[in-house]
Amino acid sequence: MNIGEIARRAGVSRSTVSYVLSGKRAVSEGTRQRIQAVIDELDYRPNASARALREGRTHTLGLVIPPASQRLTDMQLGFVASVVEAAARVDLDVLLSPSGGDHDRSFERIVSGRRVDGVILMEIRLEDDRVTRLQQSRLPFVTIGRTADPHDMAWVDVDYAGLIARCVHHLADLGHTYVALVNRSAELVAAGYGPGHRALAGFTSAVAERGLTGVDACCGDDAAAGEACVEQLLVAHPELTAIATVNEAALPGMHRSLDAAGLAVPRDFSITGVAARHWAEDFRPPLTAADVPIVDMGTEAVTLLLESIATPGTAPRHRLYSPPISLRSSTGPVPRR
Repeated sequence: MNIGEIARRAGVSRSTVSYVLSGKRAVSEGTRQRIQAVIDELDYRPNASARALREGRTHTLGLVIPPASQRLTDMQLGFVASVVEAAARVDLDVLLSPSGGDHDRSFERIVSGRRVDGVILMEIRLEDDRVTRLQQSRLPFVTIGRTADPHDMAWVDVDYAGLIARCVHHLADLGHTYVALVNRSAELVAAGYGPGHRALAGFTSAVAERGLTGVDACCGDDAAAGEACVEQLLVAHPELTAIATVNEAALPGMHRSLDAAGLAVPRDFSITGVAARHWAEDFRPPLTAADVPIVDMGTEAVTLLLESIATPGTAPRHRLYSPPISLRSSTGPVPRR
Protein backbone atom coordinates (compact mmCIF):
# COMPACT_ATOMS: atom_id res chain seq x y z
CA MET A 1 0.00 0.00 0.00
CA ASN A 2 1.31 3.47 -0.89
CA ILE A 3 0.31 7.12 -1.03
CA GLY A 4 -0.89 6.79 -4.62
CA GLU A 5 -3.46 4.13 -3.71
CA ILE A 6 -4.67 6.18 -0.75
CA ALA A 7 -5.06 9.20 -3.02
CA ARG A 8 -7.01 7.15 -5.59
CA ARG A 9 -9.42 5.77 -3.01
CA ALA A 10 -9.93 9.15 -1.33
CA GLY A 11 -10.33 10.96 -4.65
CA VAL A 12 -7.54 13.45 -3.99
CA SER A 13 -4.04 14.13 -5.29
CA ARG A 14 -0.90 12.44 -3.94
CA SER A 15 0.34 15.80 -2.68
CA THR A 16 -2.82 16.27 -0.59
CA VAL A 17 -2.24 12.90 1.07
CA SER A 18 1.35 13.93 1.75
CA TYR A 19 0.19 17.16 3.37
CA VAL A 20 -2.13 15.22 5.68
CA LEU A 21 0.64 12.79 6.65
CA SER A 22 3.30 15.44 7.21
CA GLY A 23 1.14 18.27 8.50
CA LYS A 24 3.19 20.72 6.45
CA ARG A 25 0.16 22.36 4.83
CA ALA A 26 -3.40 22.97 5.92
CA VAL A 27 -6.06 20.71 4.38
CA SER A 28 -9.80 21.20 4.78
CA GLU A 29 -11.26 19.19 7.64
CA GLY A 30 -13.58 17.24 5.35
CA THR A 31 -10.74 16.23 3.05
CA ARG A 32 -8.51 15.34 5.99
CA GLN A 33 -11.20 13.12 7.50
CA ARG A 34 -11.80 11.37 4.17
CA ILE A 35 -8.09 10.65 3.75
CA GLN A 36 -7.74 9.53 7.38
CA ALA A 37 -10.67 7.13 6.95
CA VAL A 38 -8.88 5.46 4.01
CA ILE A 39 -5.62 5.32 6.00
CA ASP A 40 -7.41 3.69 8.95
CA GLU A 41 -9.26 1.25 6.68
CA LEU A 42 -6.05 0.14 5.00
CA ASP A 43 -4.00 0.25 8.27
CA TYR A 44 -1.36 2.27 6.39
CA ARG A 45 1.96 2.97 8.09
CA PRO A 46 4.34 5.44 6.39
CA ASN A 47 7.70 3.98 5.44
CA ALA A 48 10.20 5.22 8.01
CA SER A 49 13.02 5.74 5.51
CA ALA A 50 10.80 7.64 3.12
CA ARG A 51 9.51 9.80 5.95
CA ALA A 52 13.06 10.55 7.08
CA LEU A 53 14.04 11.67 3.58
CA ARG A 54 10.92 13.81 3.28
CA GLU A 55 11.22 15.48 6.70
CA GLY A 56 15.00 15.49 7.08
CA ARG A 57 14.56 13.68 10.40
CA THR A 58 14.68 10.02 11.38
CA HIS A 59 12.90 10.46 14.73
CA THR A 60 15.53 8.07 16.10
CA LEU A 61 18.33 8.62 18.60
CA GLY A 62 21.50 6.53 18.63
CA LEU A 63 22.77 5.12 21.92
CA VAL A 64 26.35 3.87 21.73
CA ILE A 65 26.99 1.20 24.37
CA PRO A 66 30.02 -0.92 25.36
CA PRO A 67 30.90 -3.91 23.13
CA ALA A 68 28.21 -6.59 22.93
CA SER A 69 30.81 -9.19 23.94
CA GLN A 70 30.99 -7.62 27.40
CA ARG A 71 28.35 -8.17 30.06
CA LEU A 72 26.82 -4.80 30.83
CA THR A 73 26.85 -3.85 34.49
CA ASP A 74 23.63 -3.09 36.33
CA MET A 75 24.41 0.63 36.19
CA GLN A 76 25.09 0.52 32.44
CA LEU A 77 21.80 -1.29 31.86
CA GLY A 78 20.11 1.36 33.99
CA PHE A 79 21.44 4.11 31.74
CA VAL A 80 20.22 2.24 28.64
CA ALA A 81 16.74 1.81 30.14
CA SER A 82 16.52 5.45 31.27
CA VAL A 83 17.50 6.78 27.82
CA VAL A 84 15.02 4.49 26.05
CA GLU A 85 12.25 5.50 28.44
CA ALA A 86 12.99 9.23 28.13
CA ALA A 87 13.04 8.97 24.31
CA ALA A 88 9.75 7.04 24.27
CA ARG A 89 8.05 9.83 26.24
CA VAL A 90 8.69 12.17 23.30
CA ASP A 91 7.80 9.52 20.70
CA LEU A 92 11.36 8.80 19.57
CA ASP A 93 12.98 5.45 18.86
CA VAL A 94 16.45 4.46 20.10
CA LEU A 95 18.97 2.56 17.98
CA LEU A 96 21.54 0.70 20.10
CA SER A 97 25.03 0.38 18.68
CA PRO A 98 28.05 -1.25 20.36
CA SER A 99 31.47 0.34 19.96
CA GLY A 100 35.03 -0.78 20.55
CA GLY A 101 37.11 -3.58 19.05
CA ASP A 102 35.29 -5.37 16.25
CA HIS A 103 32.29 -3.08 16.64
CA ASP A 104 33.88 0.13 15.35
CA ARG A 105 32.16 -0.38 11.99
CA SER A 106 28.79 -0.24 13.74
CA PHE A 107 29.70 3.08 15.33
CA GLU A 108 30.88 4.45 11.99
CA ARG A 109 27.60 3.46 10.33
CA ILE A 110 25.73 5.39 13.02
CA VAL A 111 27.86 8.47 12.40
CA SER A 112 28.17 8.49 8.63
CA GLY A 113 24.95 6.72 7.64
CA ARG A 114 22.69 9.44 9.06
CA ARG A 115 20.46 6.77 10.55
CA VAL A 116 19.81 8.89 13.62
CA ASP A 117 19.15 12.53 14.46
CA GLY A 118 21.69 12.54 17.27
CA VAL A 119 23.82 10.27 19.46
CA ILE A 120 24.22 9.58 23.17
CA LEU A 121 27.63 8.08 23.91
CA MET A 122 28.34 6.03 27.06
CA GLU A 123 31.51 4.99 28.91
CA ILE A 124 33.73 7.93 28.03
CA ARG A 125 37.52 7.87 28.16
CA LEU A 126 39.65 10.91 29.00
CA GLU A 127 40.93 10.86 25.42
CA ASP A 128 38.14 9.38 23.32
CA ASP A 129 38.43 8.97 19.54
CA ARG A 130 34.66 8.49 19.28
CA VAL A 131 34.06 11.98 20.65
CA THR A 132 36.54 13.41 18.15
CA ARG A 133 34.79 11.56 15.31
CA LEU A 134 31.37 12.88 16.36
CA GLN A 135 32.72 16.43 16.58
CA GLN A 136 34.10 16.10 13.05
CA SER A 137 30.80 14.73 11.74
CA ARG A 138 28.79 17.65 13.17
CA LEU A 139 26.14 15.15 14.22
CA PRO A 140 24.52 16.34 17.49
CA PHE A 141 25.67 14.25 20.44
CA VAL A 142 25.72 14.09 24.22
CA THR A 143 27.97 11.97 26.41
CA ILE A 144 27.26 10.18 29.67
CA GLY A 145 30.67 10.86 31.16
CA ARG A 146 33.21 13.38 29.91
CA THR A 147 36.67 13.65 28.39
CA ALA A 148 39.66 15.40 29.97
CA ASP A 149 38.69 18.59 28.09
CA PRO A 150 34.90 18.58 27.82
CA HIS A 151 34.24 22.27 27.17
CA ASP A 152 33.06 21.96 23.55
CA MET A 153 30.58 19.13 24.12
CA ALA A 154 27.30 18.46 25.89
CA TRP A 155 27.54 15.93 28.72
CA VAL A 156 26.13 14.59 31.96
CA ASP A 157 28.39 12.99 34.54
CA VAL A 158 28.85 12.01 38.17
CA ASP A 159 31.44 13.78 40.31
CA TYR A 160 33.41 10.62 41.03
CA ALA A 161 36.41 12.50 42.42
CA GLY A 162 34.33 14.50 44.87
CA LEU A 163 32.11 11.59 45.89
CA ILE A 164 34.93 9.14 46.57
CA ALA A 165 36.70 11.87 48.54
CA ARG A 166 33.53 12.27 50.65
CA CYS A 167 33.47 8.52 51.23
CA VAL A 168 37.05 8.64 52.48
CA HIS A 169 36.26 11.57 54.77
CA HIS A 170 33.28 9.64 56.16
CA LEU A 171 35.52 6.65 56.92
CA ALA A 172 38.13 8.92 58.51
CA ASP A 173 35.46 10.50 60.69
CA LEU A 174 34.63 6.98 61.93
CA GLY A 175 38.26 6.47 62.94
CA HIS A 176 39.49 4.38 60.01
CA THR A 177 43.14 5.04 59.21
CA TYR A 178 43.90 2.27 56.67
CA VAL A 179 41.54 2.30 53.69
CA ALA A 180 41.41 0.96 50.14
CA LEU A 181 39.88 2.04 46.85
CA VAL A 182 38.48 -0.81 44.73
CA ASN A 183 38.37 0.63 41.24
CA ARG A 184 37.12 -0.70 37.89
CA SER A 185 39.17 -3.15 35.81
CA ALA A 186 42.83 -2.59 35.00
CA GLU A 187 41.96 -2.65 31.29
CA LEU A 188 39.44 0.16 31.64
CA VAL A 189 41.74 2.31 33.77
CA ALA A 190 44.64 1.75 31.37
CA ALA A 191 42.40 2.82 28.49
CA GLY A 192 41.74 6.13 30.23
CA TYR A 193 38.26 5.39 31.57
CA GLY A 194 37.17 8.69 33.10
CA PRO A 195 35.35 7.55 36.28
CA GLY A 196 38.24 5.26 37.23
CA HIS A 197 40.83 8.03 36.93
CA ARG A 198 38.68 10.61 38.71
CA ALA A 199 37.85 8.21 41.54
CA LEU A 200 41.56 7.52 42.06
CA ALA A 201 42.33 11.25 42.07
CA GLY A 202 39.63 11.91 44.68
CA PHE A 203 40.78 8.98 46.81
CA THR A 204 44.45 10.01 46.70
CA SER A 205 43.62 13.61 47.58
CA ALA A 206 41.36 12.73 50.52
CA VAL A 207 43.79 10.14 51.94
CA ALA A 208 46.57 12.74 51.90
CA GLU A 209 44.35 15.42 53.40
CA ARG A 210 43.31 13.19 56.33
CA GLY A 211 46.74 11.63 56.85
CA LEU A 212 45.51 8.08 56.18
CA THR A 213 47.22 5.06 54.72
CA GLY A 214 45.58 4.27 51.40
CA VAL A 215 45.93 1.53 48.83
CA ASP A 216 44.15 1.23 45.48
CA ALA A 217 43.33 -1.88 43.48
CA CYS A 218 41.71 -2.52 40.10
CA CYS A 219 38.97 -5.11 39.90
CA GLY A 220 36.93 -6.73 37.16
CA ASP A 221 33.20 -6.02 36.88
CA ASP A 222 31.84 -9.20 38.45
CA ALA A 223 31.45 -10.92 41.81
CA ALA A 224 34.28 -13.42 41.28
CA ALA A 225 36.72 -10.59 40.59
CA GLY A 226 35.49 -8.73 43.68
CA GLU A 227 36.03 -11.80 45.84
CA ALA A 228 39.56 -12.34 44.55
CA CYS A 229 40.43 -8.64 44.85
CA VAL A 230 39.44 -8.31 48.50
CA GLU A 231 41.06 -11.63 49.37
CA GLN A 232 44.36 -10.31 47.98
CA LEU A 233 43.95 -6.96 49.73
CA LEU A 234 43.40 -8.60 53.12
CA VAL A 235 46.49 -10.77 52.71
CA ALA A 236 48.72 -7.92 51.54
CA HIS A 237 47.30 -5.33 53.96
CA PRO A 238 46.11 -6.99 57.18
CA GLU A 239 45.66 -3.56 58.82
CA LEU A 240 42.97 -2.64 56.30
CA THR A 241 39.58 -1.82 57.89
CA ALA A 242 37.56 -0.17 55.15
CA ILE A 243 36.93 -0.01 51.40
CA ALA A 244 35.51 2.69 49.13
CA THR A 245 34.51 1.50 45.68
CA VAL A 246 33.10 2.57 42.31
CA ASN A 247 32.67 -1.06 41.23
CA GLU A 248 29.15 -2.03 42.28
CA ALA A 249 29.17 -5.18 40.13
CA ALA A 250 31.98 -6.59 42.28
CA LEU A 251 30.29 -5.84 45.62
CA PRO A 252 28.70 -9.26 46.19
CA GLY A 253 32.10 -10.91 45.79
CA MET A 254 33.75 -8.42 48.12
CA HIS A 255 31.18 -9.31 50.78
CA ARG A 256 31.80 -13.06 50.27
CA SER A 257 35.52 -12.54 50.76
CA LEU A 258 34.98 -10.63 54.00
CA ASP A 259 32.62 -13.38 55.23
CA ALA A 260 35.24 -16.01 54.41
CA ALA A 261 37.79 -14.04 56.43
CA GLY A 262 35.43 -13.92 59.40
CA LEU A 263 34.91 -10.15 59.10
CA ALA A 264 31.36 -8.88 59.71
CA VAL A 265 30.13 -5.68 58.06
CA PRO A 266 30.11 -3.14 59.67
CA ARG A 267 31.30 -4.53 63.02
CA ASP A 268 34.74 -5.54 61.75
CA PHE A 269 34.96 -3.89 58.34
CA SER A 270 33.29 -0.97 56.56
CA ILE A 271 32.32 -0.63 52.88
CA THR A 272 31.11 2.49 51.09
CA GLY A 273 31.21 3.91 47.60
CA VAL A 274 29.28 5.15 44.57
CA ALA A 275 26.43 2.97 43.32
CA ALA A 276 22.91 2.94 41.92
CA ARG A 277 20.38 3.52 44.69
CA HIS A 278 18.47 0.23 44.28
CA TRP A 279 21.77 -1.68 44.26
CA ALA A 280 22.88 0.03 47.47
CA GLU A 281 19.54 -0.59 49.17
CA ASP A 282 19.49 -4.27 48.18
CA PHE A 283 23.04 -4.87 49.45
CA ARG A 284 23.23 -6.65 52.81
CA PRO A 285 23.70 -4.77 54.96
CA PRO A 286 22.41 -1.76 52.96
CA LEU A 287 25.34 0.14 51.50
CA THR A 288 26.36 3.58 52.68
CA ALA A 289 26.83 5.22 49.30
CA ALA A 290 26.45 8.18 46.99
CA ASP A 291 23.39 7.09 44.99
CA VAL A 292 23.91 7.63 41.25
CA PRO A 293 20.69 9.22 39.85
CA ILE A 294 20.52 6.99 36.79
CA VAL A 295 17.01 7.92 35.68
CA ASP A 296 17.66 11.65 36.05
CA MET A 297 20.92 11.39 34.11
CA GLY A 298 19.40 9.43 31.24
CA THR A 299 16.50 11.87 31.03
CA GLU A 300 18.84 14.86 31.10
CA ALA A 301 21.03 13.34 28.37
CA VAL A 302 17.99 13.02 26.09
CA THR A 303 16.89 16.58 26.94
CA LEU A 304 20.32 18.01 26.10
CA LEU A 305 20.46 16.04 22.87
CA LEU A 306 17.04 17.27 21.76
CA GLU A 307 18.16 20.83 22.47
CA SER A 308 21.25 20.32 20.29
CA ILE A 309 19.13 18.86 17.49
CA ALA A 310 16.54 21.65 17.64
CA THR A 311 18.99 24.54 17.91
CA PRO A 312 22.28 23.60 16.22
CA GLY A 313 25.18 25.93 16.84
CA THR A 314 24.19 26.91 20.36
CA ALA A 315 26.67 26.52 23.18
CA PRO A 316 26.55 22.95 24.56
CA ARG A 317 25.27 22.52 28.11
CA HIS A 318 26.33 20.01 30.74
CA ARG A 319 25.31 18.70 34.15
CA LEU A 320 27.58 17.33 36.89
CA TYR A 321 25.73 15.30 39.53
CA SER A 322 27.06 15.25 43.09
CA PRO A 323 24.50 13.46 45.27
CA PRO A 324 24.93 13.30 49.06
CA ILE A 325 26.25 10.22 50.80
CA SER A 326 23.25 8.19 52.01
CA LEU A 327 24.15 6.78 55.42
CA ARG A 328 22.97 3.18 55.68
CA SER A 329 24.35 0.16 57.52
CA SER A 330 27.63 -0.85 55.87
CA THR A 331 29.93 1.57 57.69
CA GLY A 332 30.74 1.81 61.37
CA PRO A 333 33.47 2.87 63.82
CA VAL A 334 36.91 1.39 63.30
CA PRO A 335 37.09 -1.95 65.17
CA ARG A 336 39.36 -2.46 68.12
CA ARG A 337 42.01 -5.02 67.36
